Amino acid sequence: MLTRTFHFLLATFLSVSLQGQFSGKQLEEIRIRDPFIMSEPESRSYYMYASLSGGGEVGHKGVQVYKSNDLLVWEGPVPVFIIPEGFWAEEMVWAPEVHKYNGRYYLFVTLTSDRKLKQIDGRPEIVKRASQIFVSDSPEGPFEPFANKPHTPSEWMSLDATLWVEDGQPYMIFCHEWIQTTDGTMEVVKLKKDLSATIGKPKTIFSARQAGWVRSLGSVGSLYRGEAYEGYVTDGPFLFRTSAGKLMMIWSSFGEEKYAIGLAESISGKVSGPWKIVPEPLYRANGGHGMIFRDFDGRLLLVFHQPNDSPDERAKLFELEDTGSTIKLKGEL
Repeated sequence: MLTRTFHFLLATFLSVSLQGQFSGKQLEEIRIRDPFIMSEPESRSYYMYASLSGGGEVGHKGVQVYKSNDLLVWEGPVPVFIIPEGFWAEEMVWAPEVHKYNGRYYLFVTLTSDRKLKQIDGRPEIVKRASQIFVSDSPEGPFEPFANKPHTPSEWMSLDATLWVEDGQPYMIFCHEWIQTTDGTMEVVKLKKDLSATIGKPKTIFSARQAGWVRSLGSVGSLYRGEAYEGYVTDGPFLFRTSAGKLMMIWSSFGEEKYAIGLAESISGKVSGPWKIVPEPLYRANGGHGMIFRDFDGRLLLVFHQPNDSPDERAKLFELEDTGSTIKLKGEL
């Protein structure tokens, strides 16, 4: 069933691609949340992945990609994954990112179904939200699932999974939602070598409230579905090593100026931690969910969306300075 559906969707991808080949857009013209840019040195192309909300020519929900050779003008978007009929998730699509690993391309994305999970008194409605990994032989898809089920725990409300490979072992780092936990957590779990499934149970490596700069949603006036909650958010993990070999993570939560990007460092230099939170955020002015990459000139760049207010979200690019002990913002491109 799923295989036949994906064959049909491939024809749809090609049709839509030809219809839209290609209208160049400046980066500031593209509305996007949680931008993720993968650089492909062989073709000297940048791929920026974004959620596909179900509007426009495609009419389905999934993931789409923009393509550029200079980070300034972007072609597309072209769909790379569309949720097939009969899939476990059919509602929201969040935070897609694509990693090249062992010669193939892996899409990590958060999906939501309308299935209700156990309700907690005084908390928002809890539905099945989870992260799943898909695979393709091309950065332009189509991406296919390993199975009709997510990678994160079935009864958790989870989101924003990312990949980290350490000593040949792949790991998935993801967030356990504040909606279910009040104090959102960052989790790590081993993956099988082909990323088809997890191994063992997730381990909590830190929580939002361990960061002194983090504030609850309600205290900074950020509403969830029109209501104020005393929830503490963990979003958007992305790991990297500095030039001195320190293992660090950027991640997002809410601070005095609303959405922000924080830093954490693994004391052991391993993904298992223990992790300590850097006291001050890297970026605090209502923007976040970032990732780090190098451009073809060797510059270390940070991309994230700002502001965190719909419909004004846009991708922001900042150059970073790697001091060895940490990273610092040098300035916006």
